[in-house]
Amino acid sequence: MEDKSYKEYLEQITTFILDVDGVLTDGTVTIMTNGDMLRSMNIKDGYALKTAIDAGFNVCIISGGSNLGVQKRLEGLGITDIYLGAHQKVNQFREYLKSKNIKAEHVLYMGDDIPDVPVMKLVALPTCPQDAAIEVKGISKYVSHKLGGKGAVRDVIEQVMKVQDKWDGNFEAKYD
Repeated sequence: MEDKSYKEYLEQITTFILDVDGVLTDGTVTIMTNGDMLRSMNIKDGYALKTAIDAGFNVCIISGGSNLGVQKRLEGLGITDIYLGAHQKVNQFREYLKSKNIKAEHVLYMGDDIPDVPVMKLVALPTCPQDAAIEVKGISKYVSHKLGGKGAVRDVIEQVMKVQDKWDGNFEAKYD
């Protein structure tokens, strides 16, 4: 039996759940002499996240890392469901779905490495950036042509929103 094309899942997505390092960032960390670790996030990914939230989509972050700068950036985009320091991501995933009354068949998850696999196996649409680990690519229904931290999140959000006719192309009226 052949799996459905990933495009057949786009219409039913109401929720985006994302990892941070390797998905919203390129996976590199700059370590400062004082021990602070700096990450970079893509502005276009941020725009897509904010647009999705404004359109009524649920957005949740589940990451093994915990960084105050990352948390502030995500909160600044309007994301309120942020689980940092999550090493058993399935626990936070189940807690989040239960608290929001969301079904797994409405979830797109984007991860890039082994800790993401258990959750990816539970959602309707597991996705990953182009540079994800081979094990993650193997279970993903969609592998973005974009790299982690370089627009992969924007890629999947934009596809879902366009299929659902929620990606607003009338930017003049919106930003006058």
